[in-house]
Amino acid sequence: MTAPRPAVAFSVARDGWVEPLRCVPSPNFDARPPGTQISLVVIHNISLPPGAYGGGHVEQLFTNALAAGVDPFIDRIRGARVSAHFFVDRAGLCTQFVSCLDRAWHAGASAFRGLAGCNDYSLGIELEGSDFEPYADAQYALLAVLLPALAAAYPLTAVAGHSDIAPGRKTDPGPFFDWQRLTLPVRLRGAQA
Repeated sequence: MTAPRPAVAFSVARDGWVEPLRCVPSPNFDARPPGTQISLVVIHNISLPPGAYGGGHVEQLFTNALAAGVDPFIDRIRGARVSAHFFVDRAGLCTQFVSCLDRAWHAGASAFRGLAGCNDYSLGIELEGSDFEPYADAQYALLAVLLPALAAAYPLTAVAGHSDIAPGRKTDPGPFFDWQRLTLPVRLRGAQA
């Protein structure tokens, strides 16, 4: 097992892009409702095709650039218009696809603590992974730097899994996500669902 890379300080710019992350703008976003405060972070998992890592398919999905004929599963989802604010690969490299100020299309039909439409008020973080195996140390190390930067910029009150906001419909980040390994800002400790 390799040790995670040393953490780099992140900062959220006024335009909602996190520096020094790699940014690949997705066309799959829209405006948040006026006056909406960003209060929730939603943790997801994704692998394309399911159980396969690398290959650039997640970036292609979020930018509507999936090629036909690569895999039957990818062929089925080619028309999907989805995105997340952030994608963290198995090596702990993070790419931002949507400004934090905008609404990414990651949560679908959802509610948290009685408030529906989580896309309106949340930030979505997709971890390269599945419900069937542990996440990489480097991914937890990246979250340990990203979450405090987001909490410093926005009035976050909770971190939840996709399964928490869409129970019965979604299962991610799954049983192998170790919530105890999250280094949460003080005001978020114990706040996950």
